[in-house]
Amino acid sequence: MSDQHIKLPEGSIEKQTTTLNLGPTHPATHGVFQNILELDGERIISAEQTVGYIHRAFEKIAERRPLYQITPLTDRLNYCSAPINNMGWHLTCEKLLGVKIPKRVDYLRVIVMELARIADHLICNSIVGVDTGAYTGFLYVMQYRELIYEIYEEICGSRLTTNIGRIGGFERNFNNTAFEKLEKFLKEYPKVLKEFENLFTRNRIFMERTIGCGPISAERALNYGFTGPNLRAAGVDYDVRVHTPYSSYEDFEFEIPVGSTGDCYDRYLVRNGEMWQSLRIIEQALRKVKEFKGKEAEVFHADIPEYYLPEKKDVYTKMEALIWHFKIIMGEIDIPAGEVYQSVEGANGELGFYLITDGGRTPYRLHFRRPCFIYYQAYEELTKGAMLSDAIITMSSLNLIAGEMDA
Repeated sequence: MSDQHIKLPEGSIEKQTTTLNLGPTHPATHGVFQNILELDGERIISAEQTVGYIHRAFEKIAERRPLYQITPLTDRLNYCSAPINNMGWHLTCEKLLGVKIPKRVDYLRVIVMELARIADHLICNSIVGVDTGAYTGFLYVMQYRELIYEIYEEICGSRLTTNIGRIGGFERNFNNTAFEKLEKFLKEYPKVLKEFENLFTRNRIFMERTIGCGPISAERALNYGFTGPNLRAAGVDYDVRVHTPYSSYEDFEFEIPVGSTGDCYDRYLVRNGEMWQSLRIIEQALRKVKEFKGKEAEVFHADIPEYYLPEKKDVYTKMEALIWHFKIIMGEIDIPAGEVYQSVEGANGELGFYLITDGGRTPYRLHFRRPCFIYYQAYEELTKGAMLSDAIITMSSLNLIAGEMDA
């Protein structure tokens, strides 16, 4: 922190401002990025954003990795909802390869992606509560993120950075325990979410702290390139799941929650509304999965032996399976030349993968469209003229994830 004097015309009173470093390791940033704020008292005059503190050169690394070895990189983007990143990358590969995915696999993917969306939103909204001085809601919903992580564990063995699924589907079928824990979540979480809303939605202190804080108009949000909950809070009902359906999202009935003012309160309301819609989608997907009988109920991946790892027992006992396992793992399969863009509705907005291949064994170029990186550009506009404490809440309500800003 430093003080500086503003030079004013002769005869006028000299005014003193303060430069404050909010980050890169401040607890309120919830990640490693920096805001250099110029303050007049507690009011923000200007803000300068800085990213790059955890830049890991993912796009460059991807140029030297076969398709499968890129999946773990996507985990480290928005790590609060890693499975959506994984599925988005697999869908990109499948689009390039022209793979037809079985319906049951689509429905299982939808279940996992909507669980990830809930996990992300419950953290975001409860952290907004923490940053306004209310800690109880955070502690209450956190145990249900834990239950979601237990479901991930049953499906793939991982919790936070999941590396879940494969090109063409999943590495194994969902076991009974996964479905039991899923049904437990669907039974218990709606009550918890309702209580969470009762704690915050009409809470006078919470409303006064968030209404009118960090607003943005629909026009300005579109000009910046906003997508996801932060755009919908401004009144624009754009959702990739509806406008460009993938993974058979067209088979589901759900609504798109929208706000009007684009402030912190509307962003909170939109994310809460999306959690209710995600629960609705998961219930529909689970019913559809249960309708598959006999051999159809055992389908959990597409038939693409060139890119889908064979079962371990076959690798140990069959020469062909061992050869394919080696070729896939070591990246010895040529990728078709092509150029594709695939986007999914990530928890923070449109998460896109722009992939160019030249017929070699690794991508020629891969670009990640990270919604957080785009939101962050608007941070100065959202906070200029606001109080310092409002800047913290605005940052939380945007759900800025440092891993997604720095690819």
